[in-house]
Amino acid sequence: MSGHGGEVPVVRLCLVVTSDAVARGEKEDRVTPIIRELAPRCGMEIEHRVVVGNDYRGIRAAVMDCVRRGCDLVLVTGGTGPSGRDVSVDAVLSLGGRRLPGFGELFRLLSYEEIGARAWLSRAEALVVMDSLVVVIPGSPGSARLAMEKLLCPVARHAIYEIRRR
Repeated sequence: MSGHGGEVPVVRLCLVVTSDAVARGEKEDRVTPIIRELAPRCGMEIEHRVVVGNDYRGIRAAVMDCVRRGCDLVLVTGGTGPSGRDVSVDAVLSLGGRRLPGFGELFRLLSYEEIGARAWLSRAEALVVMDSLVVVIPGSPGSARLAMEKLLCPVARHAIYEIRRR
């Protein structure tokens, strides 16, 4: 992002995968491989990964653990839909912080271009919790690729710089 301020050299990424089936070992995590593929290309290093079920308290605790570890970017995958089991966004918002509504707006717009009207069912969200950027995206490989390639890779290093600037 030349001309728009500084960037951190590396983004320390923590990944919180939320899925009952993955947590129980009944389903393969198909999102982490996408993140592992794309992160190095974007100047990101995965420092920590945890899998939790669709549990409000468990998600809150996992995200706060990542924030306390000093992760620059905490990427939460899954739990963004409209069902009663989709509690990731609610858990993250309960931590407080400053919302960055543009992320969700752009994510849904880009999703709409790929999948059509179902995109508005996503509650993708981004906010700043303490000094960490916390982003919640749907738990599909396509959503992970879209978020990384179109939104996080181009901006994360600058966003972290701005968040940490005093």
